[in-house]
Amino acid sequence: MSAKQNILDKLRQSLTGTTPVPDDFDEALVTEIYTYPPEQRIAQLRKLMEAVHTEIHLTHSADWPALLAQLLQARDLPSLLIAPTTPHGRRITEHWANNPQLPVLKAYDRPVEEWKAELFNETPASLTTTLGAIAATGSLILWPTREEPRLMSLVPPVHFALLKASEIYDNFYQVQRQFAWAQGMPTNALLVSGPSKTADIEQVLAYGAHGPKDLVVLILEDQ
Repeated sequence: MSAKQNILDKLRQSLTGTTPVPDDFDEALVTEIYTYPPEQRIAQLRKLMEAVHTEIHLTHSADWPALLAQLLQARDLPSLLIAPTTPHGRRITEHWANNPQLPVLKAYDRPVEEWKAELFNETPASLTTTLGAIAATGSLILWPTREEPRLMSLVPPVHFALLKASEIYDNFYQVQRQFAWAQGMPTNALLVSGPSKTADIEQVLAYGAHGPKDLVVLILEDQ
């Protein structure tokens, strides 16, 4: 028997003969004051995220590759890390094929051990998608996958994130219900509200200490 199974068995046995506590959870406490009209969700999310140094751009599904290219060039970034087999990765590849002057595309298509030095030292920016966002807290929901691992949003100094406006939820409780997390928690869901920052050193706020220095969110509005 594994150590994990042994611990779980002991916990179950400790409940023998006990009476469950009544579930008097009041859903209104976590939803009522954190619910917004659909037309206000973008503004609410934007207000909170920009307050913590996140850059927000509104665009549409047909236009975001061109906007992304402009933002990369404005920052003079020489390359962009993408997940080439994802739908958004293919969109970028197609757009870049018609614009050879754009920054170099790097594909995350091999184990990190094979290119760790390049990833950490020579990869200035990356693009990932999101599972959605939470208006009440001003947070993106990142959902790393085999195609788009966590290091893509953690290592490069500039992180570009795609967010569909239709996937901005009111509150965390709504997200849990939407994705049925009570029946099975995700392996690695992340809530991100802004670029990495810390004030541990002499109480001076510094960005980029433990992750991206810049977070740029492209919100794809419904046509």
